[in-house]
Amino acid sequence: MKETSDEVTELQRLLDAAYDRSTEHLRNIITGARKLDAQDLTKVLTGMRTLNLATVTAGGEPRISAVDGHFLHGRWVFTTSGTAAKARHLRARPAASISYVDGERIGVFSHGQVEFLDENHPDFAEIEEHLTSHYGSSPSSWGEEIVYCRLRPSWMVGYAFDKTAVLAGKG
Repeated sequence: MKETSDEVTELQRLLDAAYDRSTEHLRNIITGARKLDAQDLTKVLTGMRTLNLATVTAGGEPRISAVDGHFLHGRWVFTTSGTAAKARHLRARPAASISYVDGERIGVFSHGQVEFLDENHPDFAEIEEHLTSHYGSSPSSWGEEIVYCRLRPSWMVGYAFDKTAVLAGKG
């Protein structure tokens, strides 16, 4: 967990606001017993998670792809090739949706704006260090034009079918 207490508080505000403005259908599925709070998310979203990333083409058509995601400071971080379609989409239209789903065990759904981070960004060094530690090499070394992206969420909810088991590291 790399989140500060202020970041956890900010994440909880985001989760509460998203849940409050969600549809009745979603609130009937993500009930109190199955709703993950900010502390829960920082506990269970450690390491690399395969994320579903949804972007939109210039023609307004949806596209989905998978990326390696890391939950750092209450936000999803991922890298990709700068020549990938998803990178082109995000540069032109930074709105995106991300989901992390592990069967019916856990689901985290986020909408927001993707920002591109370069070596001059104040958070870049910490992200680079985290990713290099995880993978054993810098993502920057994997190709000529690797881009670092972070979703600034405007909406996020977390779900666990059996919250007790998920938080205990079981199931």
